[in-house]
Amino acid sequence: MKKPTQKSRAKAAADTLTKPEIPAATPKAKKKSRKKQSKGSLFLIATFLIASATVRVGISANEAMAREEPLFDSPLTNLAKPESCEPPEDLRELMAVFKEREARIEQREAEIKNRLQALNVADGEVVRKLAALEDAEGRLRSLIAMSETAAEDDLLRLTQVYETMKSKDVATLFEEMDPRFSAGFIGRMKPEAAAGVMAGMTPEAAHAISVILAGRNANTPTE
Repeated sequence: MKKPTQKSRAKAAADTLTKPEIPAATPKAKKKSRKKQSKGSLFLIATFLIASATVRVGISANEAMAREEPLFDSPLTNLAKPESCEPPEDLRELMAVFKEREARIEQREAEIKNRLQALNVADGEVVRKLAALEDAEGRLRSLIAMSETAAEDDLLRLTQVYETMKSKDVATLFEEMDPRFSAGFIGRMKPEAAAGVMAGMTPEAAHAISVILAGRNANTPTE
């Protein structure tokens, strides 16, 4: 660190001597400054008091408005508080009657549906049985036709055998038969062979066969 020289000391002393002195404040100036400071403080306090009163008045007004009932109901208030929609007593009774009747109708529909299903099943069973009966009837008819054809063939062959036999022998055989049975063979025979057989029979047997043959065509229409 450099030590101050003699020149620098002399210069510092000269500056000190030439620097103007600041005059000391007078009592009047001090009194004026004090008054200004007190006025600023009072103004600041008054401002704070007015602001506090304004805030208090606003809070009191909000509380009073909250306690008072609104003049008009808000739609949101009505939505927040759902109204009761219970119907009157007579309407509830009528609705109960309708519900009971609807339940009976549904039960009846279920019963009808079950019956229809049962009828459909029975109908299918009946159709199946009818088809089986028709099939059996067709087979039975075929068998009857075959048996009738076979019987007719047998009767035709037997009649031809009787026609080739001697008339006296055939007459003796027919007299031993039932008159209706022997009349059937005589009706199938040729007229010449039948006449010879009838001539060889007794009068009683010939008469009985003639009555049977005549009675077969008695109910036959002539027109």
